[in-house]
Amino acid sequence: MAYVQYGCGYSAPPEWTNFDSSPTIRLERLPVVGRLVKKNATRFPENILVADIVRGLPIADGSADGVYASHVLEHLAREDFETALKNTYRMLKPGGLFRLIVPDLEARTRLYMEKLESGQVDANDWFMTAAHLGLQKQPDTIVGKASRLFGGSLHLWMWDFRSMEAQLRLAGFDSIRRCSKGDSEDPMFHKVEDETRFFDKKHGITELAVQAAKPL
Repeated sequence: MAYVQYGCGYSAPPEWTNFDSSPTIRLERLPVVGRLVKKNATRFPENILVADIVRGLPIADGSADGVYASHVLEHLAREDFETALKNTYRMLKPGGLFRLIVPDLEARTRLYMEKLESGQVDANDWFMTAAHLGLQKQPDTIVGKASRLFGGSLHLWMWDFRSMEAQLRLAGFDSIRRCSKGDSEDPMFHKVEDETRFFDKKHGITELAVQAAKPL
């Protein structure tokens, strides 16, 4: 049985094949120089492989029982997102499950409108911060500019359930539904899911978590 997580960050359960493509892990994996990289307090676990879902992961077609992507897809440009879904579909076996989490655009928009209609003058600031859109200040150092260019921290495209469902269907998936932590019929997902990823505690928002299947 094969299970694939991409954009894993520091979450790398040994039962899963874990991929990440951030600039930091690429620097850490460079010969000699990589050992000197100390951008973050913790280095990436050694069992994480460096690869990009848009370019394609080194996983055979139709070989994965499950694929997981937590807070990854919102960092992709629209066309790259579509490519990522196609590559995810390609990896899965018939009947295989894909579970994803992204920030919920609809939930943020509804809260924004509530704040706006109640007269809160900082409603716009709240929304832009909660959605991780825009910049408060342009970076003024070389390191800051490089991080802005390659870091991938901003959200490039936001999703609600209706638009995500439509894109999953276009990619070939069916049995599409909202999901929550631990409600998968496949217990392997229990090993990779983190409750904090399903809920934005700072802004009081339940995120958009979706399960879809590759048809039999």
